[in-house]
This record gives sequence, structure tokens and C-alpha cells, in this order.
Amino acid sequence: MVGFAVFAGKTGKATLTGPRILAVAIAVVAPLLEIAALVQWAGLPEAWTPQLTVTPQSAVVLTFPAVGAYLIAHRPRLNMAWMMCAGGLAAGLSDFFQSLMLRVAADGHLMLAGYLRHTYIVFWAVCGLTLTALLPLYSPDGRLPSPRWRWALALSAVSLGTEMLRNITRPDPSPIGYRFPEVVPNPLQIRALAPYQEIISETAWAGIYLSLALAALSMALRLRRADPVGRRQIGWPLFAFTGYIVFLVVGTAVPGLVWVAVLWSALIPVAVAFSVMRYRLYGIDTVISRTFVAAGLLVVISAVYFGAGAVASLGVSGYDRVAGLASALFAGAFFQPLRRVLQRAVDQMLYGKVGDPRLLAARLTQAIRRGDPAEALTAVVGVLRDGLAVEGVAVEVADGEPRYVENGRVGDRPREVPLVWHGERVGRLLVGAPGPRRFPAAHNERVLATLTPYAADVAHAVRMAADLQRSRERILTTREEERRRLRRDLHDGLGQSLAGMAMLINIARGRLKEAPDSADALLRELRTGMDAVAGDIRELVYGLRPPALDDLGLARAVRELAEQASPEIEIEVSAEGDLSELPAAVEVAVYRIVQEALTNVRRHARAERARIHLQREREVLRVTVADDGRGLPESRRAGVGLSSMRERAAELGGICVISGGPGEGTRVEVMLPLLPQPAPSPNSVS
Repeated sequence: MVGFAVFAGKTGKATLTGPRILAVAIAVVAPLLEIAALVQWAGLPEAWTPQLTVTPQSAVVLTFPAVGAYLIAHRPRLNMAWMMCAGGLAAGLSDFFQSLMLRVAADGHLMLAGYLRHTYIVFWAVCGLTLTALLPLYSPDGRLPSPRWRWALALSAVSLGTEMLRNITRPDPSPIGYRFPEVVPNPLQIRALAPYQEIISETAWAGIYLSLALAALSMALRLRRADPVGRRQIGWPLFAFTGYIVFLVVGTAVPGLVWVAVLWSALIPVAVAFSVMRYRLYGIDTVISRTFVAAGLLVVISAVYFGAGAVASLGVSGYDRVAGLASALFAGAFFQPLRRVLQRAVDQMLYGKVGDPRLLAARLTQAIRRGDPAEALTAVVGVLRDGLAVEGVAVEVADGEPRYVENGRVGDRPREVPLVWHGERVGRLLVGAPGPRRFPAAHNERVLATLTPYAADVAHAVRMAADLQRSRERILTTREEERRRLRRDLHDGLGQSLAGMAMLINIARGRLKEAPDSADALLRELRTGMDAVAGDIRELVYGLRPPALDDLGLARAVRELAEQASPEIEIEVSAEGDLSELPAAVEVAVYRIVQEALTNVRRHARAERARIHLQREREVLRVTVADDGRGLPESRRAGVGLSSMRERAAELGGICVISGGPGEGTRVEVMLPLLPQPAPSPNSVS
């Protein structure tokens, strides 16, 4: 119930406008009228108490004005909200005057009761016209579907007006079979209409029920012609009105179902409110889901409990405690499986075949595990499209060569959702226009919140796979270039030098006897050439593997690098663990990475101190090179040196992370796996 409403104007002060004050007054007065009616009915003598004191009209009084006032608070000119307030007030007045009529009649004032009867009948007709014809025909945008539907409105008005006039002019009934102790006289009765009362009533009610069906049909036609957003809006009131009509009609044949119609009528204003507010109030699908599941559990578990209790009591007659325990255990065993079945059924009703976002996540996880990152990306867009029920979903991975995977068609103006992996944007998710499925607005947010992290993980994996592939391609290219260089150096350098030395040897041999002095000069020239060849060989060997690694070991070789780096920078080297039996490829990679990192420190960092730490664990070697320099610029591009460090680590299945913002220094962290070395073959020659 709405008790008061405070609204902020443009100046920020709390103000109450005239329409809002009126709406709040109706929202307060209507329930008070219903409460007064219930109090009067409770105080009536049993002979004057009607068979039903709580009807769908009672629920209308308690819910329609309150929801109408809430809508008016947001949209004061919304005609549907005023219909809800007017219909709810008319329902309250109708119940109040009906109870007052019976109270006056019970006190013996029968003529006054007859006039009061006319009053409650008029308000009943106003309530019926407003809430069963005007409101559904004007839902959800406050306009008729088309001018042609005015005849449906006219049919409702004529039918309700006919029934109202029939009741106002109805001749006094015969005391025989009359349910009250005395006949309430009708001062406006027309006795000539007595023979036609039954046919007039049947015709009027046929028109009333037909107008109700036409009102629901108008909403169904709106649903069919509307866009996806409009369908979701119209779906709410259509669902509520259809349920109310069904239970109202069935309740005439099965009186016990009138209570269902009472409860269902209370849902109509809530459905209209969600439709009008365009889903600014999220979570209604969750409420409906839990309500249906709870109701289903209550009904089925109660039936199982009492059924098991009855069977157990028959089998163990006289042992009520045993029967109760057996029924409780039996019902408890059914609880969790039944809850899952009901939840799946409700999720399918609300969201289609997809259901709970957690099930989507499980489905996506299985799809990711079965394929490589590229296939996983295809699975992501497929699951997201099914879960969101949209026309298309696409994922674009931010990379040197952007990858784009699309399922369906996202259109020209898709919704963009960033994919962030540990603070780094790795791509974006593009969501197309919604499809025709029911109630997906709040569900979409739940699906996105649940599955976006999985999509970000897959996008990151795709980037890493692409980086690794490019690294492998560059490594292969570098190897081939290195082989070409070695071939060129050996052929053009060492080969030419050795050929020249061979010629000098032949010449020296020819002159040894005839001109020893000339031969001696040639031999000295030959010796100089041999020294040059030895230097070239040492350079080639050093390019393949630094000799310091074999002469000093990794730790001392790194210390030698640090000593040779720069006398202006204080470099601390520390080692932890056994570094004596590392794989040769790991030693070379660490040496080259540290060498490149120290080169960057000397050239770019402007650092005063640096620290190198080597740490061997059981299956991993960690290397850290950190300095206190100016750090990496905000807008940086990886140069050849940084790329080569990452590629050397990736070649061995490791990772190289380079971090540090402006003024924070630079930190290079490398982690290389230490694969077990193959055991020597027993037939190998040492």
C-alpha cells in the first residue's frame, strides 16, 4: 500500500503535485473502504452474511490503486495508471456500499438498503468497465491497438451497462427461496421486465465474457505485431489477464477456484507496472521462478508427506511417530530431485530451452575442454546466442591480427560488452537484437554476468595461442636465417680463408728450397691468417653458446655479465637452489634474456641500482631482473629486445612478463619449466 509520496523537483526540494496527491489519496482511501467493508461483513448476523465476502474485486481494491499511484508518481499523465486508480476506487466503493446495504437491511431499514443496492451496482459496473475492458485494451502504451477496437470497448460498455440496468430495474424477488431473511425492496423496479430477466442476464454476461476475450485477443495481436522489446512488454499484462479470465470462467463451474482468481487478479497491476516501466525493475523473472518452484514443492511434498504418512500408518497401525518419521524421510528424499525438476521446468518456461545461466556455464565449460581455443571461441558465441536468445553474437579478440567469430547476425548497432582478463582488455563481445523469446531482459544481464568471464578467458587463450604461433613462426624463421648466416660465414669467411691458407702453404713449399726467406714470410702470413680464422671460429661458437656457461656455470656467467654491464649501475646478483645441472637450452635462454635486460637497463632505464635473482624450484626456474629506473612509458610498443625475451621464453614453454609503470622501475619476470632430462641409452658411447 502507498501511504504517502514525496517527489523531488528541479530545485531538489520535496514537492507534492496535484495529480500525485490525488493518486496517493485514492491509494489510501480505497483499501480503507475495503477494510471497512470486511469489518461490516464480519459484524453481520449469520442470516445476512453473503456466501462470499472476499472476491477478485477485493484483491483489485488492495493492489490496483497502490500500483496506479506508483506509476503516476513516475508518469503523472499515464491514462492507464488513472484507470487503475479509478477502477480500484470503484471496487472499494462497491464492496463498501454492498456491506453497508446488508448492515442497514439487517437493522430493519429495508427501503434505505434498496437505494444503497443501486449505488454498489453502479460502482461494480464502473470497476468492471475500467479494469476488464479499458485497461487491457489500452495496455501497455496507453492507446488502442487501432480505432477498429472501439467496437470491443462499446460491447463491454453495453454489456456491463445492460447488466447494471437489469439489476437496478429488477423486480422484487419472491420470498420463497430468497437467501436473506427479508426481501430488500427495489424502489426503481420495472415489473414488466420480470419475464425477460433471465434472457437479459444471459445476454449481458455473454457480452461481458466476449469483451474479456476480445480484450485479451487485442493484446495477443499486439504481441504478434510488436518488435522484440514490445513483445516482452506486452507479454506481462497478457499473461496476467489471460490467467485471470481462465480462472474467472472456470471458477463459475468450480467454486473452489474462485480463490485462485482472487490471487491472480492481484497480479494484473504488477504485470502492467512492469510492462509500463520498461523493465527498469529487474528480477521479476527470478521472483516468478522462485514462486513457482516454492509452490510446486509445497504442493507435491505435502502430498508425498501425507500420502506416505497414511500408508505408513496403515502398515504400522497405532504407531503415529513411526508413520510421521517415515513420511518425513520419504518426503525429504523427494525434495532435492523435485526442486531440480521444477526449476528446470520454470526456467524453460521463462527462458526457453536454455534455462539457468549456471547450466549454460557448465555447458560452455564442457565445450571449451573439448576443443582448442579457436573452437572454444566458436562454442562461446553459440552458447551465448542460445542463452541470450538474440539474433546474433560475435566475439572480436584484440590482437595484432584481430580475430572475429560470429554466430547469427549482430546487425549494424550491436550492444558492446568489453572482455577483460585480469584488468587487461582482451576483446569485446557484440550482442545483436533480441529475439522473440519471453521475459529475457533481466535474464540477459544474469547470462552476461555469468558467461562474460568465460568468454574473456577464451579470448585471452586465443591471444596467447596466436602469440605462441607467431613466436614459433618467428623462431623457425630466425633459425633458418641463422643457418643461412652460418652457411654464408662458413663458406664466404672460413672457406675463403682456408682456401687462401692452402694456396700459401703450396707456395711456401715451392719456395722453401729456392728462397727460404720468401718462404718464411709466407709462413708468417699464414700464421696471421690462422689467428684470424681462430677468432672467427670463436665468434661463431660464442654466437651458438656463450663459453662462459661451460667455463663458469650459469650463476657465475650471469655475475660476469653484471660486472661488465655498466660501472655506473650497482647490480646485485643472487641465486637460490641448485643451478649446476640445468638443460643447455634453458641456460642459453636465461643468459640471453638477462643480457638483453641488462642492455635495456644500461641504455634506457636511467637506473642507479638493479637486482638479478635466479631461483630454481623442483620443476621451474624463475629469473627476475628489476631496476629502480624510470619504468616503462604508458604508450609503449614492444621493440626487438622485449619481443626476443618473450620469444626465447615461449620457445621453451615458459612465460616472460615485463611490467612497471612510469617512475616505478622495470621488472622482467621469467618462468621456464625444467623438463626431466632423458636417461642415457645403455648402448651409447661415452
